[in-house]
Amino acid sequence: MKTALITGASRGLGRALARELARDGWTLVIDARGAAALGAAAAEIRGVAAPGASITAIAGDVADAGHRAALAGAAAEAGGLDLLVNNASTLGTTPMPRLADQPVQDLPGVFATNVLAPLALIQAVLPGLRARRGAVLNISSDAAVEGYPAWGGYGMSKAALEQLSNVLAAEEPDVAVWWADPGEMNTGMLRAAGEDADAAPPPEEAAAAFRRLVAERPASGRYRVADLAGAR
Repeated sequence: MKTALITGASRGLGRALARELARDGWTLVIDARGAAALGAAAAEIRGVAAPGASITAIAGDVADAGHRAALAGAAAEAGGLDLLVNNASTLGTTPMPRLADQPVQDLPGVFATNVLAPLALIQAVLPGLRARRGAVLNISSDAAVEGYPAWGGYGMSKAALEQLSNVLAAEEPDVAVWWADPGEMNTGMLRAAGEDADAAPPPEEAAAAFRRLVAERPASGRYRVADLAGAR
């Protein structure tokens, strides 16, 4: 039985990917900040899970060290971790400002959630991932590599996450490290950013592509859903 830890799994891509892996029989540890939304997601995921799969839901903020310790502990209790999905993230300042107007005091919180929390979780579970030749999937964004007006604060944090992933891949040859761009998705986060979320594909499309990524285990590197979908 394989075990995955997925952060930000109460909605959007995290919830959709958790459903995909549960259908394949994975044991899951999932988190989100809102306990009620996470509980509803866990109930739904259990309803589609293959026989023998189990879902442990732990509410909390990935930026909190105590919560991260609880997640790592739950993964250890499940017998070890095969996959860490760093999906939880924050936009930061909303409405999203141009860099000339970006409140600098808001950025430490963005980096705490989008960069430092993923690194801390990686550090906490890395010995087990090495032993099981597991994988890390860091969810990035095209905002990490494109110059979109008003996406500077979020984009710079995702660029940092990508470089973190790039270096980790070089340092950990026994662990697959993927930093992946899901593209636009019809999610509350995209709507909160002021974009036309209704015109975007559902997160289930990206989740299906990432399920194939995990199953096929390609070399460490940067992947886009658009490319993964075209490679079927």
